[in-house]
Amino acid sequence: MSARYQVTGVTAVDISASIESGIRDAALAPGDPLPPVRTLAADLAVSPATVSRAYAELRRRGLVVTAGRHGTRVRPRPPVAARRAALRPPPAPGLRDLSRGEPDRRLLPPLRRHLADLADAVGDPVGYPDLGVLPEMTEVAGTRLAADGVPAPGLTLTGGALDGIERLLGAHLRHGDAVAVEDPGWTGLLDLLAALGLRPIGMPIDDDGPIVAGVTAALAAGARALILTSRAQNPTGAAISADRAGALRALLAGRADLLLIEDDHAAELARVPLHPLAGATTHWAFLRSVSKPFGPDLRLAVLAGDETTVARVAGRTRVGTGWVSTVLQRLVLSLWEDPEVTALVDRAAGSYERRRHALIAALADRDLPAHGRTGINVWVPVDDETSALTALRDHGWAVAPGALYRIAGPPGLRITVSDLNEEEIPAFADAVARAVRPTPSPGFTA
Repeated sequence: MSARYQVTGVTAVDISASIESGIRDAALAPGDPLPPVRTLAADLAVSPATVSRAYAELRRRGLVVTAGRHGTRVRPRPPVAARRAALRPPPAPGLRDLSRGEPDRRLLPPLRRHLADLADAVGDPVGYPDLGVLPEMTEVAGTRLAADGVPAPGLTLTGGALDGIERLLGAHLRHGDAVAVEDPGWTGLLDLLAALGLRPIGMPIDDDGPIVAGVTAALAAGARALILTSRAQNPTGAAISADRAGALRALLAGRADLLLIEDDHAAELARVPLHPLAGATTHWAFLRSVSKPFGPDLRLAVLAGDETTVARVAGRTRVGTGWVSTVLQRLVLSLWEDPEVTALVDRAAGSYERRRHALIAALADRDLPAHGRTGINVWVPVDDETSALTALRDHGWAVAPGALYRIAGPPGLRITVSDLNEEEIPAFADAVARAVRPTPSPGFTA
């Protein structure tokens, strides 16, 4: 914990509020350790039970995480707005940053012309009764999903994939319920589960998606929801294959006690066929975001599912945010229907494919296994994340530590290829090889 910040309070409520204030003011940074329970209790002259209750409340709200002998620490992305923009420090000068997990901005479709056309086409202002999911959006989105074999007995929109997942979990689960997730998996999802007071159960994955035995074990452990990434899994690039989809459908068939959520966030950027599980369970949802192919600022995702599940999400939206902006809906429709934009997105998909394959091949030439069937990320297993990250930094590169994405899985590094130019790949692969397998010291000589 920062030496500049002192926790105060004599009750569990006061102590937890003091720690939250430190997080909000950025005096306590993501990853900072909190004092051991007994140490803080002695400092504040309160009982250890009081501090334990404070820490338990902070864990319940997703602000801190406790990891056995590693103690209690501030979560990497605690669900509280900091007053200082310190959640993501900029890379050091001269450091090439391959840690961000974002699409290549150079390959995103330009919006200027579509916004100008939209400004000319928008008619008179409309009132509240006329707002919601546009009929033409329902038609086009349903057609696009059907082309990939996804049924849509019900369809609505959310403000992105994570917003859709939050609404789905809130409509079906209660505080403390267990959720089966991929391990390693999307850090944003892990943070969301913590903030909702839900308990993640990790499922090991391989290049073809979640391993059946791991899904079986998660269900046996009482998982109430199962969240899968269809393609371009973050951080490993896995994609659910036809055989794996068939095995999972057989395992899940007819389950009425389980909410199945599929996240196809890469959508048009994924150059492998989609093998959906939609409809395998009684309650299910399939999410497809537009952010990765068309731009992170376009906060819209299509949510298809069984009628009951979609009705719950739409109903909850109606008494909250109300709807996804119809102006945004019309902009997305314009992008979907523009053949030039379709060609640009396909070009981006090809570029990611070439860079990903080239990096994996270059690492293989250096006897380093790596994973990345689809998407913008490559996962490299390592023995020691800290030493590999430090060595890469010393060679001028920044990548993401696997610890951000793991629950119980083995260590690794996540490398985003969208910021890696093809001509840089050989030199970068050399740096990774040196970082993962450093040259041993020759030791002392006479």
